[in-house]
Amino acid sequence: MPDPNQAALDFLLTRRSLPAKTFNVPVPTRADLEVILTAALRVPDHGKLEPWRLIVLERPALLRLAGLAEARAHELGGDAEKVGKGRGQYDAGQLAVAVISSPKASDKVPVAEQVLSAGALCMGLVTAATAAGWAACWLTGWPAHDPVFAARAFGCTDAERVAGLIHIATPTVIPPDRPRPDLSRIVTWVAA
Repeated sequence: MPDPNQAALDFLLTRRSLPAKTFNVPVPTRADLEVILTAALRVPDHGKLEPWRLIVLERPALLRLAGLAEARAHELGGDAEKVGKGRGQYDAGQLAVAVISSPKASDKVPVAEQVLSAGALCMGLVTAATAAGWAACWLTGWPAHDPVFAARAFGCTDAERVAGLIHIATPTVIPPDRPRPDLSRIVTWVAA
């Protein structure tokens, strides 16, 4: 018979992301963040390949990235809306962790599983930060998916992609929860 951890289950049943644009200081200290990162790195990693890397972005780095996003938007002929969306999360960010999917050559672990491991790491960061009492939100935005921006901002190679930017800080507002999926619509039970 299982021995449930009801406190952990209750936490997971009520965990939610908050809008990063509502975050403010304070942010986790380096020691606080090291605990969060250690917890998040207990992620599925078939073959122990560590097919990801992390970049902690403090406020000055986020402001520098806002400028890079604006410059890239102009290079692409973007209008004011594209510039604003590109700069937005970097201008408003207080602290973020960039999770870079960095697949390794492997005969045993498909690239798809390595990429999913980076996604699991993003979710692990959000969950660990929330469990530690911080507000957390997983974002990307068009710059994160632009290979030129990703190379300039995060040193991404052709094989690497930004899996997510996990913003972590103090919430200033707690909006109402959003509707959650209806299990009867999305779950199929197969007995045989």
